[in-house]
Amino acid sequence: MSGLDLVWHWTVIVITVASIVGALWLLFANARGKPGEADTGHVWDDDLREYNNPLPRWWLNLFVITIVFGVGYFALYPGLGNFAGRLGWTSQQQMQQSLDGYRAQRDHQFAAFHERDVATLAGDPAARAAGRSVFLNNCAGCHGADAKGALGFPNLTDKDWLYGGTPEAIVASVTFGRNGTMPPFNGAIDAATVKALVRYVGHWNDPALDAATREQAQKQFAITCAACHGPDGHGNPALGSANLTDDIWLHGGSSERIRETILFGRKSAMPAHEKILTADEIKVVSAYVYSLSQNGTQP
Repeated sequence: MSGLDLVWHWTVIVITVASIVGALWLLFANARGKPGEADTGHVWDDDLREYNNPLPRWWLNLFVITIVFGVGYFALYPGLGNFAGRLGWTSQQQMQQSLDGYRAQRDHQFAAFHERDVATLAGDPAARAAGRSVFLNNCAGCHGADAKGALGFPNLTDKDWLYGGTPEAIVASVTFGRNGTMPPFNGAIDAATVKALVRYVGHWNDPALDAATREQAQKQFAITCAACHGPDGHGNPALGSANLTDDIWLHGGSSERIRETILFGRKSAMPAHEKILTADEIKVVSAYVYSLSQNGTQP
């Protein structure tokens, strides 16, 4: 114990003990006398006289009992400086006991799913229900309670997957997380070419797009975009690059949103859950997510 800790240790003890002794003195000092003896001299309406009577004995005893309880508490539990108490209780120890109990209960609950794979569990209503519970507690904050996502957060109920929708890919996403980056091209591409890219990417297969705009955009796309999104724009699950040929947009598919994405880039992060969830919890939540894109299965 350092010198400063020792000072605070004894300061707390002295203040606490002095408060208890002072409370006892105050109680008994004001318990003297008998009712009707301590006349304050205050009189109203000729016969209404004020007395300073002591506390009733039963009330005084209640105060004494609370002080005795406090002394017993300080003897058994921490409270007097760094004194740990005779029981050795700590809030950290109690929290750990509660946490261990929760973990044992959780492990027992998920033990039935331990030996089964994700695809099999996706067809089990009990496993999907357990997975949905894990999802609501850990994933719904970003993807929504219905798992349909929002702007910047993927919809997990369709068949469009940035990193792949196989059971193995979903388990990897939940376990290790994902970090997606779209680099900004502001200043690297002239305004006219950006405009052509926005029209081309936003209306990939539109036959009404004039040939000159399409050619200008395709040349730039091959230089700055094809390495990630592929020459055909179908994306690459290994990189998490989006398919640009469908009508599913993580960050919005309007011309303004696409232009903003090209100029300023995007960053997306899926946190890793390997230190938050157990392997069985990851398995059942992955099974639940996988089931959502398989014919709209619900628990």
